[in-house]
Amino acid sequence: MTNRMIITGGNRLFGQVRISGAKNAGLVLMAASILAEGETILDNLPRIRDVEVMTQILNELGVVTRWNPDDSLSILVPEGRLNCTTSYELAKKLRASNLLMGALLGRQGEAVISLPGGCDIGSRPMDLHIKGVQALGAATVIEHGYIYAQSHKPGGARVYLDFPSVGATENIMMMASRTPGVSVIENAAKEPEIVDLANFLNSMGARIRGAGTDVIKVEGVSQLRPCRYAIIPDRIEAGTYMVAAAITGGEVKVQNIIPMHLHPISAKLQETGAYVEECDEGILVRAGEKILPVDIKTLPYPGFPTDMQSQMMALLCCSQGSSVIVENVFENRFQIVDELKRMGANIKVEGHTAIVEGQPCLYGARVKATDLRAGAALVLAALAARGETVIDDAGHVFRGYEKMPEKLTRLGAVVRTE
Repeated sequence: MTNRMIITGGNRLFGQVRISGAKNAGLVLMAASILAEGETILDNLPRIRDVEVMTQILNELGVVTRWNPDDSLSILVPEGRLNCTTSYELAKKLRASNLLMGALLGRQGEAVISLPGGCDIGSRPMDLHIKGVQALGAATVIEHGYIYAQSHKPGGARVYLDFPSVGATENIMMMASRTPGVSVIENAAKEPEIVDLANFLNSMGARIRGAGTDVIKVEGVSQLRPCRYAIIPDRIEAGTYMVAAAITGGEVKVQNIIPMHLHPISAKLQETGAYVEECDEGILVRAGEKILPVDIKTLPYPGFPTDMQSQMMALLCCSQGSSVIVENVFENRFQIVDELKRMGANIKVEGHTAIVEGQPCLYGARVKATDLRAGAALVLAALAARGETVIDDAGHVFRGYEKMPEKLTRLGAVVRTE
């Protein structure tokens, strides 16, 4: 299995890149598919490691998955009860495995969910997820690393989230879609992936309104039907290639995107001096004469996404001036700092704040990807650096970016994998 990327920096990237389907939307739609018996087909689903792990988890539950010649994924859900337990061995690889709690409770009123793994980017407790399903009538117990949840008399409820958690919003939506009565989620997450889940569930016969606002209303139905659905493009993958154009002094057009989803990223890139233009085919990004420093604060959507913070940090390492980054979502997002320092970056971290002093250039070095987005940021830094960079543990990158080495090579980068 490929787990190392070797990049020779200094090449400007030019051309077009087609963005794959959204990882974070695809994974929750895969979980939601078990709410309906029969064959659901997902189009535009990326062939990445996280998706492969989710297919394995679905297979363990008794669901049959099959990749089709047109690169769509068929999810065949049998009649009757599914296995309700997610295994530790698979769940530890994938944070999104926790989304099967709401789907299993909605389908058959029982779920045994291994506490999930995924990237080590900070505390991501399950308390809001549990609060939500409890409000809808589930009894929960946490023992031996598993969440045991059962709902004997589920019913609609009003749930206020203390924080607009994407995963908790999704779990509650899935359970509520097949729970009798009306459920209201207040202070709900507003990310595009939430809207995509609502559209998917509504295509299956659910009754959900308000997705994309902070109040979502779900009227439970007794049955959902399978459907065919195309997943939205991945805004974080798109943002990563947009930064790649800026950091290498190149010009890249990202295609197969929804420009509105990228407005927070486009705005910050323009502040750094890059030229960003929406066009019929996507968004064109052309590097400016120099990279200007900017200040960034990560916030839930529509604020600047935490999943793009590491990539922007790599860009600002090459700026002409001092930038301040405040991480308001995940406290461990600054693990990448030590790796960027190995490449010549000048970054100081104080709590949730990083001060980035731009340098004339970065230098190739041997570095290690600590999580998915940190890995992507190291790729960006390597593209701009002088000399060769070896990125160990690059498997993190392949969890979330489809065919990244091939896409970068077509844009003019010098990349190989081992």
